[in-house]
Amino acid sequence: MKKNNRITLIIAALLVVIAGVLIWNNRYLSTIQGESSDFQVWDTASVTKIYLADRRENESLLERHEQGWTLNGTYKAHPKQVSYLLTTLYKIRVKMPVSVASHDNIVKQLAAQSTKVEIYQIVPTINLFDKIKLFYREKRTKVFYVGDATMDNSGTFMLKEGADKAYIVYIPSFRGFISTRFTANPDDWRDHTVFHANLSDIQSVQIDFNEDPEGSFRLDNIGKHQYKLTRLCDNQDMPFDTLRVINFLSSFGNLKFEALFTNTLPQERIDSITHSTYVHNVVLTVKDGTTQDMKTFRKLVLNGVNDFGGDYGDEDHDRMYALIEDGADFVLIQNYVFDKVLHDVRYFDPRTPIYENTGYWEEVK
Repeated sequence: MKKNNRITLIIAALLVVIAGVLIWNNRYLSTIQGESSDFQVWDTASVTKIYLADRRENESLLERHEQGWTLNGTYKAHPKQVSYLLTTLYKIRVKMPVSVASHDNIVKQLAAQSTKVEIYQIVPTINLFDKIKLFYREKRTKVFYVGDATMDNSGTFMLKEGADKAYIVYIPSFRGFISTRFTANPDDWRDHTVFHANLSDIQSVQIDFNEDPEGSFRLDNIGKHQYKLTRLCDNQDMPFDTLRVINFLSSFGNLKFEALFTNTLPQERIDSITHSTYVHNVVLTVKDGTTQDMKTFRKLVLNGVNDFGGDYGDEDHDRMYALIEDGADFVLIQNYVFDKVLHDVRYFDPRTPIYENTGYWEEVK
């Protein structure tokens, strides 16, 4: 009995010691880190989710997966933009507290116009002196509000949720404000990819030229390094240069649009453009059966500027509009980027001379 009591006392003493260490450890880390680190994320590799919301009812949820980051559970997030945000979270530092004289006004401004940021990370439930880490789980580790820039644009106002003091936050060696990096507008986080397929994964590509039916074609992968080229106007099999086919298919590896207009242009304007005659209709099918598509439309210019409203002008030879994602998104594309995949069937004919100009192939006139 005495032996059992002794063991119980030893276990109880150990639990008390562990509890004391945990309490001391939390207070120690809080003292060392202080309020200046409340906004900073030291371990960005542990970040699993970032939620951003503003007063204009914009919401963006960025989530990390094995294949990359996603946006609002639907879209692929722009990898460079996410990386830029994570770098910002790592580099931000507190410059100074907001002065007493202006503090109340700044807090009111943050309450009226700011972006709420929530950070989720995989963290240990037990962390002893930052050496022993046990029982990892996902946890919301930081919640703060990002406001406007200071008058001299040298910092940005931020307020931690539940705190009674606002701060001016900045990035050392960087002059400017960082509020724009915490945008809650989903359009700002969208990946700009239109086509992304490896040569070996492409099953077929079909391009319809609305104003040149004889140039429309379908290119099929019928075996290892074997292809079939069909002219669509008469379903005739056409001769082709294999090297030109490979160059063409390889160009679908990473094609991106310049700007997303789905939610920024008036719907009437979008309808006016998309109800006009299209120029190209491109459908790429990969071997798993999924497709990537794009339908292009002419972009007109008025007096050398864009045609957002006003009368029609001359054709813009540098850019086109396009519908992608099965017509769900309306975007702007650069001809320089997409001309490499907008060849007609004549391009593949080994008898057709071609030359390389400004980075893409085109026919000799």
